[in-house]
Amino acid sequence: MDKLTRPDPAMRDVDRLAELFPAVVTEVADASGRLTRVVDFDLLRQRLGGDAGEDVRERYRLEWPGKRRAQRVAREPAVGALRPSREQSRDFDRTGNLLIEGDNLDVLKLLQESFLGRIKVVYIDPPYNTGNDFLYDDDFSQTRAGYLARSGQVDANRVPLVANPETGGRFHSDWLSMMYPRLLLARDLLTDDGVIFISIDDHEIDNLRKICAEIFGERNFVAQIIWQKVYAPKNSARWFSEDHDYILVFARNKDRWQPQPLARTEEMEARYRNPDGDPRGPWKPENMSARNRYDAGVYPITTPSGRVIDGPPRGSYWRISKQRFDELNADGRIWWGSGGDNAPAVKRFLSEVSAGRTPQTLWSYREVGHTQDAKRSLLRYVPFEHTANVLNSVKPVELLQRILQLAGRPGDGDVVLDFFGGSATTAHAVLTQNAADGGNRRFVSVQIPEPLPVAEHGLRSIFEIGLTRVRNVAAELEASGVSGDLGFRVLRLDSPNLTDARVPPGDLDQAALTAYADRVEPDRTGEDLLFQAILDAGLDPGLPISSDGGLFVVGADELVACFDETITPALVREIAARRPRRAVFRESAFADDATRINTDRIFAELSPSTDVKAVG
Repeated sequence: MDKLTRPDPAMRDVDRLAELFPAVVTEVADASGRLTRVVDFDLLRQRLGGDAGEDVRERYRLEWPGKRRAQRVAREPAVGALRPSREQSRDFDRTGNLLIEGDNLDVLKLLQESFLGRIKVVYIDPPYNTGNDFLYDDDFSQTRAGYLARSGQVDANRVPLVANPETGGRFHSDWLSMMYPRLLLARDLLTDDGVIFISIDDHEIDNLRKICAEIFGERNFVAQIIWQKVYAPKNSARWFSEDHDYILVFARNKDRWQPQPLARTEEMEARYRNPDGDPRGPWKPENMSARNRYDAGVYPITTPSGRVIDGPPRGSYWRISKQRFDELNADGRIWWGSGGDNAPAVKRFLSEVSAGRTPQTLWSYREVGHTQDAKRSLLRYVPFEHTANVLNSVKPVELLQRILQLAGRPGDGDVVLDFFGGSATTAHAVLTQNAADGGNRRFVSVQIPEPLPVAEHGLRSIFEIGLTRVRNVAAELEASGVSGDLGFRVLRLDSPNLTDARVPPGDLDQAALTAYADRVEPDRTGEDLLFQAILDAGLDPGLPISSDGGLFVVGADELVACFDETITPALVREIAARRPRRAVFRESAFADDATRINTDRIFAELSPSTDVKAVG
């Protein structure tokens, strides 16, 4: 019986290299004498030959102080646990939606195994870099003096080496160091046909596009959308009224993802009419001439009234040959005007054109909302006491709905991730868009426990703004008769469920061994341990859960767990009889080695394929 262990994210990269170049991965003994897999970079350079890039001083890439640390921190193992809050959730046992409170870097790491390659859509609205301090510092924060030293603008004696030091660069470095590891982790979560949309303004659009090109690949750049975020210019602006933000779009694999067509607008539909009562329905006339050279497109035409048109207008050509023209005319597809004397036009029937329209890179507030719409929507669902707590950066629900419409088909069960969740606009949009098109999308929204600007009764943080909003949106949709998944599980990032058992060899004695007999923290419940088991097994934390006493069943017997202080052979037999894929117990529940051995024997007899593990 094995203990639960969390996979090391860096080992996945080693595994990928081993698949490509088996010879470059070897084993060495670590400080404790255990064998661990490592990459032999000398062999890798030999294998790559002249393309290894060894000691290349000049290269095209974006560099900043702290980049190496940012790359490394993304591959460090996750620390902490996601603890469920059943009382704050809605339809806890059945919902697949997740609202998670915690630093998104830690949460993304904890979700790596469960959602690796399973997220279809990522939307994030990260903090825009205005030169202020970040909540997401990840130990990247630097003093001005520290930045100048690391960026080479002062010598060893702190004497400036340039006349006008670039103090503002520190803020770019901090912001990039915050974003880089999170984007690295997000890419691993995307499906092969997945896509990420990122809201950003002018301050960091250039740098963001560069780091996205590095992480996702330049060839996977899709678009840089301009969203008109205000409906009136700001006359108080000193230079220009900033009327737009950007939405940067990168695909995981551009060859595998394409945007879904948008529905035709009423204005587009209105262009089609039927003045001649054609039984094929509404149509619109299309000019038959074009400037592109077409040698078969030069011929005279006689109108029904008898007027002869010698040829196309000067400098142009008919777009179709004489033979094709005669075929269309015989089929009633040429419009000559009500008097039969006009230049010919081809009838384009509404029933024969594509049902959708190609998305454009300019999004007007008339179609996807503006910032005032966004605030009004937030105020509708969250009863604020203080207007100072209404977020200025909140996005319109319609904007997020447009992204969902483009990103995938309604009924594919796409998982939508937003790890800068804020007031939960993305979660709101998922529920609303599912209600509009009958979709079954799921949301995973992550928000750091950021306090409100002003203390407010009933709301402790921005996360709780989002929680209140989603709860009220779900209640409204349910009252209007909407079915489907309107629930959500609330999870909170906390310290690990288990005490750290790493003790220096010289400090290890019988008393220490006894103290670590049960490593489960005293305030942790069986449900806390269940979610650790779910994540450690790489299972979806949104799977259905049923419980009977101290027995938990996840999904269709994907995992069955019991974290009682003691277990009996009868209980073990009951679990084994279900033939689950995984079974998990509390380590301290095994009174002695005989109980553990007996448990293994029961599973070997009744369910030999079950993976049996212990936690604690």
